[in-house]
Amino acid sequence: MAKTKIVVIQLKEIIYTVIFAALGILLILLLIFMFKDKGDNDVSTKSNLYKAGIWTSSTTLGDAVINLEVVLDENHINSIRIVNLDETITTMYPLVQPSLEALAEQLYDGVPVEELNLIDENKFTQTLLIEAIKAALDKAKATP
Repeated sequence: MAKTKIVVIQLKEIIYTVIFAALGILLILLLIFMFKDKGDNDVSTKSNLYKAGIWTSSTTLGDAVINLEVVLDENHINSIRIVNLDETITTMYPLVQPSLEALAEQLYDGVPVEELNLIDENKFTQTLLIEAIKAALDKAKATP
C-alpha cells in the first residue's frame, strides 16, 4: 500500500511567500522600467529648433555697429539684448532699445520671427534688428 503523507502548511508561511513573491515581481518590473532604452530620444532631438547657448550677430546702423546677443534653449528664445551699446548709438538712434524690447516681447511669447508685428514709427530700426536676430538664429539652428 501507498504511504500517505500529510503536509501541514501554516497560514503565516503562505502569507510570507505571497508577500515576498509580490515584492520580487515589483523589483523586477522596477528594474526593467529603469534600464529600458527609451526609443523616443530620437523624436525629442528632431523637435529641437535651436542649439542651446548664447548666439551673437552684428548689424550696421549708419556708421555704428550694433552687436546683438540672443540666449536660446532648445525650443525657446530666452533673452535678446544689445551688448556693448555705445552712447553715441543711443544718442543718434534713440529708437534702437525700445524697438528691440517690442520685438523681444513678441519673441518671448512664441511669435515666429517671420510673423513679428512692426511698429510704424520704428519700422526701419526693427527691420534691421530682425535681420540681426535672424542671423543669430540661423547660427543656432539645430541640425537634424
